Amino acid sequence: MTLPPAAPGFDLAGLRLGAGAAAPVALGVAIYGLVYGMLTGQAGMTLAEAGCMSALVFAGASQFVALEMWSPDVLVQPLPVAALALMALVVNLRHVLMGAALGPHLAGAGPLRAYGSMFFLVDEGFALAAAYHARGGRRTSFLLGTGLVLYAAWLGATLAGHAAGALVPDPARYGLDFAFTAAFLALLAGLWRGRGDAAIWLAAAGAAVAGQHLLPGKWYILLGGLAGGLTGLARRTQRTARGSHER
Repeated sequence: MTLPPAAPGFDLAGLRLGAGAAAPVALGVAIYGLVYGMLTGQAGMTLAEAGCMSALVFAGASQFVALEMWSPDVLVQPLPVAALALMALVVNLRHVLMGAALGPHLAGAGPLRAYGSMFFLVDEGFALAAAYHARGGRRTSFLLGTGLVLYAAWLGATLAGHAAGALVPDPARYGLDFAFTAAFLALLAGLWRGRGDAAIWLAAAGAAVAGQHLLPGKWYILLGGLAGGLTGLARRTQRTARGSHER
């Protein structure tokens, strides 16, 4: 369904639109958050530590990777702070690309509102906001509406998962670890605009798969994003040049 263009503005109407669009996705985020919460307990995090990480970091992929480096006894085995910071930077560099893509749609919101909204930018929220603006939506508060709902789902599920961790010692046994992948597959289906996107998707997937096999760590995430973005830019440049030539 195509939404009619809305009047631009950072208002409650945009927040409601974003929150409504994010509500179904938040269910998948909550399941993934439950798994994360359970794993934090198994890694030795306290409830307060798990809650603070989800509240302040709010980046699922890097939080899961951080669990692999977590030590419950920092006096015996100090946390590798430098390695954790570098890991978080590498994993989340894709946010630079997402922010650049959404930046023009937040231009009229003002610096405080725009940067405040960007704190809540996650992959699911980006996908929803990108699709909304691609359909002609112009409300600058849409991204914040999605972010608030997803933030509440992630933080609440983290706390609930930590509390319930003793009840489900092996989340993967019940397939709960697949919730994150399933949510992204559903979002991808909604972003497909036709055969013109095939080259972009293939470039991103090919670069990510190659990076995963050839490079250590999480560099494949950035490589996939860059390959898809550059392919999309190249195709757009070609279309613009072709149009100018025809005129």
